Amino acid sequence: MTMSRARVARRIAAAAAYGGGGVGLLGGAAVGLLIAEVRLAKRTVGGSSDMPPVADGCYGATFTRHTGLRPLRLGFLGDSTAAGQGVHRARQTPGALLAAGLSAVAERPVDLHNVALPGAQSDDLERQVTLLLADHNLFPDVCVIMIGANDVTHRMPPARSVRLLADAVRRLRAANCQVVVATCPDLGSIEPVYQPLRWVARRLSRQLAAAQTIGVVEQGGRTVSLGALLAPEFEANPRELFGPDNYHPSAEGYATAAMAMLPTLCASLGLWPEEERPGRVGVLPVAKAAARAVSEGGTEVAAAGAFGLRGPWALIKHRRRRRLPAPVDPAGHGVGAASARPHLHLW
Repeated sequence: MTMSRARVARRIAAAAAYGGGGVGLLGGAAVGLLIAEVRLAKRTVGGSSDMPPVADGCYGATFTRHTGLRPLRLGFLGDSTAAGQGVHRARQTPGALLAAGLSAVAERPVDLHNVALPGAQSDDLERQVTLLLADHNLFPDVCVIMIGANDVTHRMPPARSVRLLADAVRRLRAANCQVVVATCPDLGSIEPVYQPLRWVARRLSRQLAAAQTIGVVEQGGRTVSLGALLAPEFEANPRELFGPDNYHPSAEGYATAAMAMLPTLCASLGLWPEEERPGRVGVLPVAKAAARAVSEGGTEVAAAGAFGLRGPWALIKHRRRRRLPAPVDPAGHGVGAASARPHLHLW
């Protein structure tokens, strides 16, 4: 299964690199049924038209007085997952959680600038990157991208989806910005999508996640797979992990995703403590690493800086998660979700 997924992911990534259109993964009828079921699920479960809370600002400002260092600049891009739709307090959004966590680990302030747009597909990333890079004196030090689910549900050709994401990562890396991408979530955990369409949704989203990993790593970014990590919790506790609108994630859901991403975010800046080294590290061809990461949630994939007969190689790391620290957000409220067990938004 992993080998098959690796081959499909490589085909999608190759089509993206060479300007190909779509790579047929499933028949049009199956995809059409999937889309209809997902839209029905959205209407049945609920949804929210509320704008997500604005979490932009400086986190850990008190560190400025102690260190005199300028704030680290954290950019956030993507869809409503990145925007934090479904919660009502800024400190509960993934951007705020990761800004607070990064500040505590780095022991310096962090400026958060979130340009994510609810409902966005990968074709909106060009606009979002342009917004982040508009001020040459304020280029971000690191960016987090959470994107992909809307590409699946709106039937964007996967090769085009990966190409657009890779272009965004390339532009950010050219601006000397580190990039961490949370790959496409597991759409098979949406209620009430039933078998066999649940299997179809899971297959499509995991194939896209693996191909995203290849495209991102080849441009110098890092990925963290969240789908397989969070889907079991989501399926077991859908009412707990949904937010008040019964569709978007709860504060606990966002906290789980943030805890999985924080080690990679810090490591991208050389900040993760040495004693917190990953429990398992391996080097694989990037396509195999991508396929394995999709199957093992919370896995980080990064470039290994080497090439073999099958192309570039990648480091695959299983980092130990730990609870988020609870510094103070810009409004002076403690980040109470630090010890929560959150989940990932699917849109």
